[in-house]
Amino acid sequence: MARKAVTSQDFETTLMQLETIVSRLESGELPLEEALKEFEQGIKLAQLGQERLRQAEQRIQILLQKVKMHL
Repeated sequence: MARKAVTSQDFETTLMQLETIVSRLESGELPLEEALKEFEQGIKLAQLGQERLRQAEQRIQILLQKVKMHL
């Protein structure tokens, strides 16, 4: 399966790819080496998703601070 560069995708794409990997791993039908590669990719995607959420939370905090300053 061809994959986009992990660092350049949006949160929703990352989440969909992660869900696909989880389903494939849970099926128990992957050979060991392929399962390890999928697991490794899943870890990268999970880390990217966490970073995207952290960035979104920071943006929300900045916006809320701006609103409080103008009230």
